[in-house]
Amino acid sequence: MSELFRVEGLTKSFGGLAVSRNISLAMPAGERLALIGPNGAGKTTFVNLVTGQIKPSAGRVVLNGDDVTDLGAVRRVRKGLVRTFQVTRLFSDMTPEEHVTLTVLQREGRASRILSRFTGDSTVADEVHGLLGALGLVEVARRKVGEIAYGQQRLLEIAIALALKPKVLLLDEPAAGVPSSETPRIEQALERLPPSLAVLMIEHDMDLVFRFAKRVVVLAAGEIIFEGLPFEVAANDKVREAYLGNYANARSVA
Repeated sequence: MSELFRVEGLTKSFGGLAVSRNISLAMPAGERLALIGPNGAGKTTFVNLVTGQIKPSAGRVVLNGDDVTDLGAVRRVRKGLVRTFQVTRLFSDMTPEEHVTLTVLQREGRASRILSRFTGDSTVADEVHGLLGALGLVEVARRKVGEIAYGQQRLLEIAIALALKPKVLLLDEPAAGVPSSETPRIEQALERLPPSLAVLMIEHDMDLVFRFAKRVVVLAAGEIIFEGLPFEVAANDKVREAYLGNYANARSVA
């Protein structure tokens, strides 16, 4: 299967401290990859390097055959490399419908226009309704974001990311801060993502990770210490020592 996304030897040092060390991985279209590891392992730094938030000390990022290492974050988004964040970055007084509409208009270079001019644009409206429907947000589409559940806010962030038409989607802890009662909403949304979309998810909810991922990469101290199938990760001694610990032991007993 051909590669859609690849990083080669990605390294980042701050002064004499290496926070990312020679990280290499590849993803084909349709990949469902989980990146896990303890706090401080360098997971978010890795995502920031990949998406152009910070520049690597060495290595390169390749998207759909093009080297995007020297491109800024906005140009990477336009090429199809899109991320979400650990903490929501939404406007509490705007509605989900307005958020997604503005994102569609931004993608098409029309965001400088007055939003109200496009409320009757059937093409834009149909796309927005479809995205909100796919994420289970139609019922709250016209409520202010500050009035909807936190789990729905996380789903809205995924809807915004999808409105940018990504080829590769990086989900930075999509279930972070979400009550356990709302986690199924996140999981159902992940199941409905386009099958051709390559998805890399960082997440600490290991049950969610093992249900979502087809492949798992484990990062510790800025280095990849394991790459393989989900059922293999809990049996790996290095992963047990660095991260899973009691969770892996519990799964082996269950």
